[in-house]
Amino acid sequence: MAPRNLINLESASLAYGTRFILDGVSLGVAEGDRIGVVGRNGSGKSTLLRVLAGLEQVDTGRVSRTGGLRIGRLGQSDELDPAATVGQVVIGDRATHEWAGDARIRDVLAHLVPGLSTDALVGPLSGGERRRVALARLLIGDDDLVLLDEPTNHLDVEAIDWLSRHLAAGNRSLVMVTHDRWLLDTVATTTWEVTDGAVHSYEGGYAEYVLARAERVRLAAADESRRQNLLRKELAWLRRGPPARTSKPRFRITAANALIENEPPPRDRYELAKMATTRLGKSVFDAEDVTVSLGGRTLLDHVTWRLGPGDRAGIVGVNGAGKTTLLRLLDGTLAPDSGRVKVGRTVAAAHLDQEVVGLEPGKRVLETVEEVRREVQLGGGDTVTAGQMLERFGFAGQRQWSVVGDLSGGERRRLQLLRLLMGEPNVLLLDEPTNDLDVETLNVLEDVLDGWAGSLVVVSHDRWFLERVTDAVWALLGDGRIVQLPRGVDQYLELRRDQAASAEAAAAAGGARARSGDTRAVRKEVARIERDLEKLERREKRLHEQIADNATDHEKVLALDTELRSVHGERESLEERWLELADELG
Repeated sequence: MAPRNLINLESASLAYGTRFILDGVSLGVAEGDRIGVVGRNGSGKSTLLRVLAGLEQVDTGRVSRTGGLRIGRLGQSDELDPAATVGQVVIGDRATHEWAGDARIRDVLAHLVPGLSTDALVGPLSGGERRRVALARLLIGDDDLVLLDEPTNHLDVEAIDWLSRHLAAGNRSLVMVTHDRWLLDTVATTTWEVTDGAVHSYEGGYAEYVLARAERVRLAAADESRRQNLLRKELAWLRRGPPARTSKPRFRITAANALIENEPPPRDRYELAKMATTRLGKSVFDAEDVTVSLGGRTLLDHVTWRLGPGDRAGIVGVNGAGKTTLLRLLDGTLAPDSGRVKVGRTVAAAHLDQEVVGLEPGKRVLETVEEVRREVQLGGGDTVTAGQMLERFGFAGQRQWSVVGDLSGGERRRLQLLRLLMGEPNVLLLDEPTNDLDVETLNVLEDVLDGWAGSLVVVSHDRWFLERVTDAVWALLGDGRIVQLPRGVDQYLELRRDQAASAEAAAAAGGARARSGDTRAVRKEVARIERDLEKLERREKRLHEQIADNATDHEKVLALDTELRSVHGERESLEERWLELADELG
């Protein structure tokens, strides 16, 4: 039986002023579809999700939905009640023994909100914590169709790895906007590209989208040679790098090989290393026996780590392990408690942090870049003007004369990154550089870094970007050490899973030693509590009915309400005991 259609757009058009966001678009979402949405910032990806959700109406055309369709949506900003608790938001009115006994709910909570109590109020939570709570609520729900707008924001490498496996293994339909190419390639069975009011559909995830798009450009003999070069370089990476080891069976092998047969590797490592040595000398950063403690925690414990000329290092690690601290140590804004950081005499480092700072809102975009430098020399001796660099980074034509204060968050991030590169540093320290950047801008950034002769340290949760621009990956595992990972992010995830398994085994062993009484007695008590809870639920239901029947008798209602509160207290006490016994049983 063919899967039923959930949503259909027929010749749908939507314009903001004179600009068409959707221009005669026809598409559909069917049962079982897992659709990834890509496109430049401002192209209309989020608007498309709002149209699918029914939150925004098209100007012309038709949008139809299957009757009774349940749609869950994660926007880029949450709408959580600040007075609610995490438990009320995520779990709702489910009884404790119900959700605690559901493996799916426990799995979501363990991976998205592991450090949050269900009794914690939403209001004081950080933006990242609120984002995780909103995502957990959505994944626990029973919606037929899930719409996700940048679900990886504020997630670390481990959480993204779990999310990719969770979404790929589920049977719900989904449409997701994301710049995380690894997530796209793992989850999506179809890719939509939103551009110039149109939506182009491609079979498969990101890797297949690149191949199909490159072939479409080739067959159409497009006159955009720069974009073709970027696509061929990305194709060469796909065919040579780790992403080519995915299990996708539908690669257009013949067309791909024809496109890249004369394409060199993305980077000439030998030539870049030689140029970097010329610019940097023999030494860049030498951290020797360094210890750093912040907030009562030791983040780096007698660490020795060296970065040489031309080295490209990626840094991964658990939140709070000290990744940003390491960058601050290298750029000199943080001094170690002990040990020393030796900096090469010719080092000119530039640090991109996670906050967009240093941009004056009243200035024009071109003026903001030219105040750093009017021209910059790229790899191979090519000289490029500030205007040309702006065009490469998506600021074409009149957009270069826009006021900085009118730019979106993603555009400001692009501008901040471009100003950094225009300063011609010989060492780049990048802290989450992919935040707010669309896939096309990421391709441009990777292309610029391919010809950049210097040393590079990247902290990122975007494993595609890490594999693409770095030559070695190091991990901070939260124990004060920094460990090199020859097999990259895959090895890091294996180490973290081993750590989690060891912690579980230790906890289980400790629980077994502390357990008193025999298991049979515990099981009998659990069974008794479950019977009592069922009785209390029936009693609670009867009390609600009696309150409704006696709504005009205030004295009767008051007495019934007092009895109901007593039932609630008794039930909560039993549920707490049930959880304690469940822990004992393991």
